[in-house]
Amino acid sequence: MQNSTTIRCTMCGRRIKVQSQLDMPIFDPNTGFAVCKSCVKEINRYIEEDEQNTSAKTKRDFNANLGNLLAKNKPHVIKEYLDEFIIKQERAKKILSVAAYNHYKRMKYDMDHEGGEEEIDKSNVIIIGPTGSGKTAMISHLSKLLDIPFAVTDSSSLTEAGFVGSDVEIAVRNLYYAAGQNVEKAEHGIIYLDEFDKIARKSGENNSITADPGHEGVQQGLLKMLEGSVVEFTARGQRKHPEAPTIKVDTKNILFICGGAFVGIEKVIAQRLKKDNINIGFGAEVSAKEDDEKKFDELIHQVRPEDLMKYGILPEVIGRLPVICTLETLDENSLRKILTEPKNAPVKQYQKLLAMDNVELEFEENALLAVAKKAIERKTGARSLKGIIEDVMLDVMFELPKSDVKRKVIVTEDCIEKNSPPEVVQLEKN
Repeated sequence: MQNSTTIRCTMCGRRIKVQSQLDMPIFDPNTGFAVCKSCVKEINRYIEEDEQNTSAKTKRDFNANLGNLLAKNKPHVIKEYLDEFIIKQERAKKILSVAAYNHYKRMKYDMDHEGGEEEIDKSNVIIIGPTGSGKTAMISHLSKLLDIPFAVTDSSSLTEAGFVGSDVEIAVRNLYYAAGQNVEKAEHGIIYLDEFDKIARKSGENNSITADPGHEGVQQGLLKMLEGSVVEFTARGQRKHPEAPTIKVDTKNILFICGGAFVGIEKVIAQRLKKDNINIGFGAEVSAKEDDEKKFDELIHQVRPEDLMKYGILPEVIGRLPVICTLETLDENSLRKILTEPKNAPVKQYQKLLAMDNVELEFEENALLAVAKKAIERKTGARSLKGIIEDVMLDVMFELPKSDVKRKVIVTEDCIEKNSPPEVVQLEKN
């Protein structure tokens, strides 16, 4: 277009004298298709208005859904639901129920008072408890009740920029895919950062911490994300470089729950209590295993932010995790109940599986106690229960499908303690 020429706009039909590309921003000389500047402006205005209307409608719909969610899920309702799946941990279930309810109340308040000067700060949660005590299970069931996206990310896999591993943005990306690649849904979900204690700073006072030098940087990288910021990341499988298309997710309304075993934290708490001359109810010499567990449970419930700071969590991070939730150790009786009482109890699951092969499954009471004892010996809490049952049931589950005859499998104490095969009783003739 070095010389002046006249072109007709395909959209509005006007003839425009064109001296440069700016006069006719869109022009294809092969087909003659052209769009003038006025039409480009009109198209952009229409797109902006449509996006604004769509965004406003989405906010109205979400606000209405949020109202329904809060009306149906008061804290006592949430706890009653968790009671169906989680044994013990009464205090933790209350804390999580209130934290989740208040989080979505805060979102409702902000949407109803958009543009106002007052805002309610986000209350993320840090959850502390032994391995296999039910941390992940509680949060998973909580997300199912609220019908919101939920994603778990292993904190120990996160690294500071420059180290080999995953950037902190991977946590938000996991939630984005858990939300079906829907940004709006992801921005109101729950992110659970597991093994959070593994990114604590190294400290001479706590030899149980095994973080590498990049982990303090990981905590720094999480700060803005926890508080609320726009996180930008590439799609799965794409390498991060300036020209790669990115996805943006605002973490302002994402509930972050950081969990870990925090091995040795009870010693930090005990030292503080000793300095404060607070009677924790036990003498210095405690040898019985039951007393050790009781002492741990009493200490863990007295954890304070300063204990977490001494453990190696940055003060700025602790400030963004104002709700501290603690879980107790699971004793033999609790593990016995977990085997049969929850809706998704391991024994119930195996009974349903065997029923599909026309087989009944019965665990004798002593067998259930033996499973609980073995789980305590392995020091993995409820996590190992299903594995212990699987070991006992493997050969039986392999042989049973060979026949459709109705049978009954009886698991005894010897099956657990001596690896004896379960008894199979035929209930009907061939």
